Parts: sequence; C-alpha cells; structure tokens
Amino acid sequence: MTPNGVAQILLFFLLILVFTKPLGSYMARVFQGERTLLHPFLRPLELGLYRLFGIEEEVEMPWTTYAIAFVLFSVVGLLLTYLLLRLQGHFPWNPQKFGSEQMPPDLAFNTAVSFTTNTNWQSYTPESTVSYFSNMVALAVHNWMSAAAGIAVAVAFIRGFARRTVREIGNFWVDTTRATLYILLPLTFILALLLVWQG
Repeated sequence: MTPNGVAQILLFFLLILVFTKPLGSYMARVFQGERTLLHPFLRPLELGLYRLFGIEEEVEMPWTTYAIAFVLFSVVGLLLTYLLLRLQGHFPWNPQKFGSEQMPPDLAFNTAVSFTTNTNWQSYTPESTVSYFSNMVALAVHNWMSAAAGIAVAVAFIRGFARRTVREIGNFWVDTTRATLYILLPLTFILALLLVWQG
C-alpha cells in the first residue's frame, strides 16, 4: 500500500470520528421530532408532504405494521422501477432511442432489485442501456428512497432496543420523510458544494 493510500484511509477514519458525535446528535433530534436549525426551512415542506399523502405524524406503529409499510414501499418502488426501465422507449429525454431491447426483462428486474435494496449492482453500461429519463426517475430516485428507507429501519431498530416496554417503534412514513428531508437533502447539498469546490 502506498503512503498516499494509507493517508487517505487515515483521513477517512478521522473524518468519521470528527463527524460521528455532531451528526449522530443531529439525527437523534430529527427522529425524535425535535427542532433543528433546518426546521424553519424544511418543516413546512414536511407538513405539506404529510397532508398530501395523508400521513398522521403523531401515530406510531407496532413493529409488524412498520415492517409491512417498509415491504410495501420497497415492492411498489421495485415494480415502478421495473416498469419504467422496460417502458423507457415510451418516455421523453431519450435521444438515443433506448427501449426494451436494451433493458430485457431479466436485466430490468435485476436492476430494479439492486436499486431497491440499495446495492446498486449494475450488470449493464448505463450510457448504452438506460435513457436519461430512466436514469433520473427510476434509478436516481431509488438512490434516495432506498437510503431513506434503510435509515428509517435502522432508527426503528434502535427504538426497538430503547423502548423495551413500548409496543410502537415509530412511523415508517414519518421516518422516511425525515430521513429524506433532514438527512439526505442537506448532506447532498453539502457534498455537491464540496465536489464543485474540488472541480
């Protein structure tokens, strides 16, 4: 291993140590529904999403309902992704005219499963297989939603240990919404600025 490689590994672990406490404390406040610095900006959007989708923020779920919500969310996402990939020839932003020939059933299913499970295993070349529309609507959305669902399940798992005498472990829809708005969106913005700064 080169000295540069060792330095990068050490820097990575140093960054994890530096950000664990502040990010962990921030995430704890977010998932407990406490006010954060981003509340003035994101809370109206959060409440609007709850109204739009009929989510009752204060209603918590037992672990079975939480698990069913997670599975339904994942299955619907998988099916929509599969359909979008198979039907990509019928959608806009497809100057290469990619269609079902580039995304046969087995490849579309494999891709939908891999993005739904957040493994993102690609057995294709995106530039010669997937349209811009499919990339944005089917795959990029999954990069957010599967991550948000994974964070929500991790939070519910932690609550399960912390709340030994309580049947409810939170609300899957609230946790997924908060993970998207308060965790993933700000991190994406910060990392995008970092990448722009780095050229």
